[in-house]
Amino acid sequence: MPLREAPREAILHTARFAFWHNHYGMTSWTFSALLRFCLFLVGSVVLAQGQAPPVITFTLDFPGSSPERYVFEIPSKGKASYDSRGPLDPESEARDDFHLDFDITDATRTRIFELAGKTHNFSGDLDSHRKNLASTGSKTLTYSDGTKQTSATYNYSQQAPVQDLTRLFQDMSSTLEFARRLDFFHRYQKLALDAELKRMEQMAKGNGLVELQAAEPILRQIADDPAVINVVRARARSLTERQTR
Repeated sequence: MPLREAPREAILHTARFAFWHNHYGMTSWTFSALLRFCLFLVGSVVLAQGQAPPVITFTLDFPGSSPERYVFEIPSKGKASYDSRGPLDPESEARDDFHLDFDITDATRTRIFELAGKTHNFSGDLDSHRKNLASTGSKTLTYSDGTKQTSATYNYSQQAPVQDLTRLFQDMSSTLEFARRLDFFHRYQKLALDAELKRMEQMAKGNGLVELQAAEPILRQIADDPAVINVVRARARSLTERQTR
């Protein structure tokens, strides 16, 4: 049952319960105490709803791309999560699911919520509705806090905060997809690690990597693996020392 429906169901259950027991001779004092207790529970549920931490979700669906779908969930506190589905590269036919929980930096979390606030938490129409624009995937931004939820879907937006959010999430996805591929190559195709890490270094030089610390575990595994050639280990070690933007 969705949390927002819990108070209504609890009230109905309380009324039915109270009527039944009062009908069969419950004392007025016991009935009153029971009713107050049940209403207290209902109030607690409502309060808990209001205390749910805000969460911003970004979803991109782009069939034919790699990944073809990914979803970020960014709570106002606690770990962020990333889920994606699609081939490791455009030439692969295998489509796998990838999930990662990671500690997002305070700077990135703050920026996401600040940009969302500038759009009134996605409560309006974000799409430009310009014709003859190439599709870059269906994107959905959602804000929820336990008491309300607002969402908007767009292909391209002319609003600067939405453009900044889109770029931020896309860069973050690119970083985490590097981690996904590095983990696969480290286990099954060690010879592919050097080219992948070179690409990663180039993106890092252009400030295209966001939340690089989320890829740190696999980078450290590669750097510490004696079965990997030294130049690859050095590249991985160098990337672990870079600061996220």
